[in-house]
Amino acid sequence: MLKHSVIAAALSAAVAAPQAYAADKKEQKELAEIRAEIRQMKQAYEARLQAMEQRLQQAQADGAAAKAQLAAIGAGSATATGTPASAAAPVAAASTAAAPVAVAAAAPAATGSANTASNLFNPNVSMILGGTLQNLKQDPGQYRLQGFAPSGGETGPGKRGFSLGESELTMAANIDPQFAGQLTFSLSGENEVEVEEAFIQTRAMANGLNIKAGRFLSSIGYLNSQHAHTWDFVDAPLAYQAFLGGQYKPDGVQAKWLAPLDQFVEIGAEAGSGSAFPGNDRNKNGAGAVSVFAHIGDDIGASSSYRAGVSYLHTGADKRAYEDDGLTNNFSGKSNTWIADAIYKWAPNGNPVNTNFKLQGEYFRRKETGTLNYAVDTDAAASGDYRSVQSGWYLQGVYQFMPTWRAGLRYDRLSSGTQRIGLIDNGTLAWANLPILEAYNPSRSSFMIDYSPSEFSRLRLQLARDKSRPGVTDNQIFLQYIMSLGTHAAHAF
Repeated sequence: MLKHSVIAAALSAAVAAPQAYAADKKEQKELAEIRAEIRQMKQAYEARLQAMEQRLQQAQADGAAAKAQLAAIGAGSATATGTPASAAAPVAAASTAAAPVAVAAAAPAATGSANTASNLFNPNVSMILGGTLQNLKQDPGQYRLQGFAPSGGETGPGKRGFSLGESELTMAANIDPQFAGQLTFSLSGENEVEVEEAFIQTRAMANGLNIKAGRFLSSIGYLNSQHAHTWDFVDAPLAYQAFLGGQYKPDGVQAKWLAPLDQFVEIGAEAGSGSAFPGNDRNKNGAGAVSVFAHIGDDIGASSSYRAGVSYLHTGADKRAYEDDGLTNNFSGKSNTWIADAIYKWAPNGNPVNTNFKLQGEYFRRKETGTLNYAVDTDAAASGDYRSVQSGWYLQGVYQFMPTWRAGLRYDRLSSGTQRIGLIDNGTLAWANLPILEAYNPSRSSFMIDYSPSEFSRLRLQLARDKSRPGVTDNQIFLQYIMSLGTHAAHAF
């Protein structure tokens, strides 16, 4: 019986073995096919993932390069026709600090190219075209700021009638990963070309530090660092005309440091040749002028922001000449100027599109000591000690009462202060011999209304009542256009 059972089991195994082998071989084949499919899916997924990573890296690189270019050009100089109607930081500075929301007025400002990254090392070219029609009651050839020695710079209302005004041509670009550069030409209506700015600046310095070298608009005060086409009025305040000859543009080097704080804190210093007014060319080595400045700013709630600052400029003059009553006089000595500035901006909930308001003002105080030389190169020539402490200020407010329309008021006042002139004190001369320097407090009131149909254009009407000379009132009417062509960087707060 046992023998038959063993034989039966052996026969069953012999019959089942080929079937089990066949089944196992089929399963192995199916498993290999599944593994091959999984391997193909894995390879395809890895290929797609790698392609996505490459595109992401390229997009990040392009974005970083575009931001670097805009930051480099924007920190160099704001050359748009005006600040765009948008909330902005107090300074288009660095990513090392969070800046307060700035409420900027609607103004012409061209936008950057959509393909900025592909144009990183090609200069962006932009132009500002400006013109003015002026109606002046008094002869502009007789204009002077009584009590202040003429600067020889951009002073006075300009000539009567149609004037081409000042146009600008700007080229700016990244030079390499370390430096950027900008060149701005100023073209006057008298067919004169002047280098307004020509500088290089760093792009990749750490800890909020930025270095600029060449000719540039100094960062002292508030309005000085802004090109004329961004101003809210046709002309510069009287204080800028009297103490800086319009604007202070040194040839030299500037260092700025932006503190890594939630509030905006900026400290800087400049060293220049000293050839710009209130200095002059003294043919000397080293720095002929030094300035320092500090600015702070922050938000005030959701709708307001501010910026305030103090600045100091030290320079000297060697035979700085001016004409007075047909004679040439000159001054040699030291000049020290202090400036305090502040600006407040408001827009409902930080949105300036419909309405916004800006209040801005600056105070100047200058002290000069040295020697006054009278009637140079004539038989009446004489020299004596000279000392003066003079001051001036302006306050202006601009309100955008509806989209594209703004109105503003400005009041300027100067004080010729105390002037101690040795030649007059010792009886050698009388005030009649120095009529321009005789004491007076010039003043001016201005009203403007402007219309900006787009970010690239602005039309302005300005009325002014100027009392810069004793017994003379100059009623002035200005019609101005400002047009922006090409790519422009954003403006500072």
